[in-house]
Amino acid sequence: MTTSQGSNSHQIPSNPRQKILSGMRSTGFLHLGNYEGALRNWVKLQEQADLFCMVADYHALTTHFEDPEQISRSSREVARDFVACGIDPARSVIFLQSHVPQHAELCLLLSMITPLGWLERVPTFKEKKADLAADSVPFGLLGYPVLQAADILLYRPFGVPVGKDQAPHLEISREIARRFNRLYGEVFPEFKNIIGDEAVLPGTDMRKMSKSYDNCIYIKDSEDETAAKIMSAYTTPSKIKKTDPGIPEGCAVCQYLRVYSPNWESQWNEDREGLRGCMQSKKECIESINEYYRPIRERRKELDDHTINLMLKEGAEKAAEVASKTLADAKAAMRFA
Repeated sequence: MTTSQGSNSHQIPSNPRQKILSGMRSTGFLHLGNYEGALRNWVKLQEQADLFCMVADYHALTTHFEDPEQISRSSREVARDFVACGIDPARSVIFLQSHVPQHAELCLLLSMITPLGWLERVPTFKEKKADLAADSVPFGLLGYPVLQAADILLYRPFGVPVGKDQAPHLEISREIARRFNRLYGEVFPEFKNIIGDEAVLPGTDMRKMSKSYDNCIYIKDSEDETAAKIMSAYTTPSKIKKTDPGIPEGCAVCQYLRVYSPNWESQWNEDREGLRGCMQSKKECIESINEYYRPIRERRKELDDHTINLMLKEGAEKAAEVASKTLADAKAAMRFA
């Protein structure tokens, strides 16, 4: 087996079509940061490969286990966002993780061969553990990487789309696959990190855009809601008057202009030189964002619950067809067949 540590190629071999596995946790509505950091790239990838697009509701339990009703609601809303943003269920497979039981079974098998030390060294586990009382750390949080490995390996994909900051997290999935292959035979091929080149959007307060920070502009937001959030967004603190020089690199509004306005370079120069005020930038930012997301939001409104549920049912059937073959191969290799 060849090793492909952190490959940043996103060129997919066109013949035969390869599989790509992507996913997002269902912990709430998706925001503009999710779109720019992942969804925009996924839409491109489905032109080159067979995209398996997973709503990771099991993974949502690691932090939201006390509110299963929210996870259930969010799962459908995330799927709605996927389709509204351009994931085509006629070409790509959109499904709920919990609707494909092979995820849980392969996770159990992989957990038997994964050393505890590997899991305890995962940076995200250390970070989240520090926020919890010692006796309240759930096993699911520790075992998250094993379930993630199962998610990926079930589809034996060519690659997994991932942000640059998240790429190291996939290495433990590779290590688990390599260990399985050494113990039982070659079942799981290597997969690549597919690094997109989309912009990373800050939240309205210039921190990372995150639901936990309450600084998000959501894909589903109305134009008025978007406008209200932009009007209160962080700008250069020292820019009191229009003629004061701005620092666009540290201004949330200017960061949004860079992504959504075709005139962002001149807008940044005017801000830096004190030739425009923050109010002008905010108004132009509102116009640019609302214009870009208007067709996405209109598509979203057209997707009723029946359509979403039917799509997820069909997606789970297609995903299970692939996943069951992989699970059978893994069980046969472990002499469970």
